[in-house]
Amino acid sequence: MFDKVAEFESAIAEFYGAPYAVAVDCCTHAIELSLRYNKVCASTCPTNTYISIPFTFKKLNMKWKFEDKMWKDYYYLGNTNIIDAAVYWQAGGYVPNTLMCLSFQFKKHLSLGRGGAILCSTIEQYSNLKRLSYDGRNPNIPWAEQDIDTAGYHYYMTPETAQLGLDLLPQAKVLDAKRWTYKDYPYLPNMKVFNE
Repeated sequence: MFDKVAEFESAIAEFYGAPYAVAVDCCTHAIELSLRYNKVCASTCPTNTYISIPFTFKKLNMKWKFEDKMWKDYYYLGNTNIIDAAVYWQAGGYVPNTLMCLSFQFKKHLSLGRGGAILCSTIEQYSNLKRLSYDGRNPNIPWAEQDIDTAGYHYYMTPETAQLGLDLLPQAKVLDAKRWTYKDYPYLPNMKVFNE
């Protein structure tokens, strides 16, 4: 069943021009996994972005602060090689040597209802992020037959979502994508949750 997920990962990596793609259940979890993988302890968050980004920083007990950033298409999480590219749809758009996090949520260009991916440069990154997203497991072996040696999270993409992605990908490739900027998001520091 997970062959469909691998097929979708290959198709997304090829579209963006990335060596590898790790399919996950949402972009927020892609960012969380990337932060965990890189052991990031401190970063910055744009004042105008989706609210789950600072919530993820809080969840991980990171040191962080808001930063005014006039971004277009995507942005780096401060002091990292992690890119929030949730709204970015561009053939050949992978930035080399980054962990580039994508979203396939229902408002995005490739609209799967839910889903995401991490574009990465090396097989080591791919293998480690894959296990991290899949309860520490190798997805090709029944989990009870594995001696799992690392913690992981239940953030994998389902085969059904991957199949939907493969079905919709040809149309998504030929349609013009919306270009997003910081202006599409509210100013988060004004929200009560960040002023407690």
